Amino acid sequence: MPSTALSERAALAAHFPPHHVAAHLAHHPAEEVWQYSVDHDASGRLAQYKPREELANAQLTCQFVIPSDDAWPAALADLGPDRPLRLWVRGHEQLPQLTARAVTGNRAATADALTRTKAFATAVAEAGHTVTATLAYSVDSAAHRAATQAGRPTLAVLSRGLDRAHPHNHAQLLSSIPASGGAVVSLFPPGTPASGATLRASAALLAALVRAVVLVEAQNHAEAAMHTAEVASDLNRPVLVPPPTGDVRADGNVRLLAEQRAVLVADPAHALAALR
Repeated sequence: MPSTALSERAALAAHFPPHHVAAHLAHHPAEEVWQYSVDHDASGRLAQYKPREELANAQLTCQFVIPSDDAWPAALADLGPDRPLRLWVRGHEQLPQLTARAVTGNRAATADALTRTKAFATAVAEAGHTVTATLAYSVDSAAHRAATQAGRPTLAVLSRGLDRAHPHNHAQLLSSIPASGGAVVSLFPPGTPASGATLRASAALLAALVRAVVLVEAQNHAEAAMHTAEVASDLNRPVLVPPPTGDVRADGNVRLLAEQRAVLVADPAHALAALR
């Protein structure tokens, strides 16, 4: 059974955004902060929650990692008060060794974008970097598969609990990543379904985890990929985009270039040169 301090930190993370409780945790033990929250919860909902049992059940699926753990990614400090209180991880032993570059884009990409995805992801992997993406259809899952074919582990960021893949029919891809030396991370405990809010939060997590983003193709309204690129830009991570194809599905790339929030790279070789 997990320790009380760890389980109650997990309980706080499950019920509150980081900036609501981070200052309290800096000065008080997690047990005290949780008890204070329970005592002042007029709904009575928190009193019904059983932190130790919930964490023990969740850890049957994945590992609970907090900022004081060796596996914690130091890059998340760049999120400031929005730094997560915890991560859920499969393959946590490998997490510290994964130096990441994100390759992301539309869930319904053009054929040209998929060809580019394979080229960029393969080049990033063969250069010794870890390709990071979601398990989403099209660009992201193609990036994972290209890096795996190049013999390199990948890092995946999921927008739901790690008990299931998102999308569901990528379950085999989810299992293969830690099995091949990579890792899968989530902000959310097992059992949490994907939603618009979890997609947006996970996109920000992905941006913080990586050193650069290759945005292969993205529409302005394709929230996850565009939000990843925009947060990466705000965090001073390079955002690299290949020449837009002229397809409407690349209008997000066009906007970021026009706003000078992204750098145009002609091909994978130019992208790698820009990352040195």
